[in-house]
Amino acid sequence: MKLSTQQLGSLQMVAAMAISGTIGAFVFESGQSPFNVVFFRCLFGALCLAAWCAATGLLRRRHFTRRMLGLSALGGVFIVFNWVLLFAAFHHASISIATAVYNTQPFMLVGLGVLLLGERVDAAKLAWIALAFVGLLLLVGIGPLSQGSASLLGFAMALGAALLYAFAALVIKRLAGVPPQLIALVQVSLGTLLLLPLADFGALPAPQQSPAPWLWLLGMGVLHTGLMYILLYSAIQRLPTTRVAVLSFIYPAIALAIDHGFYGQQLGLQQWLGVALIALGNLGVNLGLGWRRAQLSG
Repeated sequence: MKLSTQQLGSLQMVAAMAISGTIGAFVFESGQSPFNVVFFRCLFGALCLAAWCAATGLLRRRHFTRRMLGLSALGGVFIVFNWVLLFAAFHHASISIATAVYNTQPFMLVGLGVLLLGERVDAAKLAWIALAFVGLLLLVGIGPLSQGSASLLGFAMALGAALLYAFAALVIKRLAGVPPQLIALVQVSLGTLLLLPLADFGALPAPQQSPAPWLWLLGMGVLHTGLMYILLYSAIQRLPTTRVAVLSFIYPAIALAIDHGFYGQQLGLQQWLGVALIALGNLGVNLGLGWRRAQLSG
């Protein structure tokens, strides 16, 4: 049975988001610092993406203009340090809390559009953002860390990661028409150079003595960077924006399930309510839902 374009795109999007949802486990199991994790993610990811781009004929001089390289590099700085902050947030808070806070990216993007581009925001979008903000307050005001709440440092790191991602998205928007796999290749190649002085190679065991950390790092490069980006961009090209937005919620769902099932992270009722409000606000902004329409459909 031959799949339609949208069916194939949906399967690719589901696979990409499922892979993304496991990244917290790979970060923890590697046993490495955020700088080491992101360095090797960039290194192995660059090798994987370069091979894919070469095999598909994308490595052509006409794509690599000064403008493309400059904007891709600027976006790459934001993306790389967004990863560093997010992975650090996993350690200071938890995969669940950091992922929930990180999913405020759309609200950051709306805010930057207003501040930097003079874009207007309608009342419905403001209402969804306000709803998500209430969710953030529920996440941060949940009692002492010893009872399972996120630390303020981890919370701030996740917010910072979301802000950097929003900056990267603004930059990448100006690269319409450029194959996204090439943009990702430039970004992770730059990330390898940026993080080379910050990586602690002495913290890595010899591969023959303890291969496990290397396998987790390799997995992040090949699965979470190479394969995930290829699947994600292929899906985005095949699917309407609304379906992309809905399927994107597989990522935090998988992340929360892994944090609960493998690391014993227990969320209280107030925390779950905060996560739900952020997710609902995210969905409303991404789908452009009107507030009255959402109330009627609910």
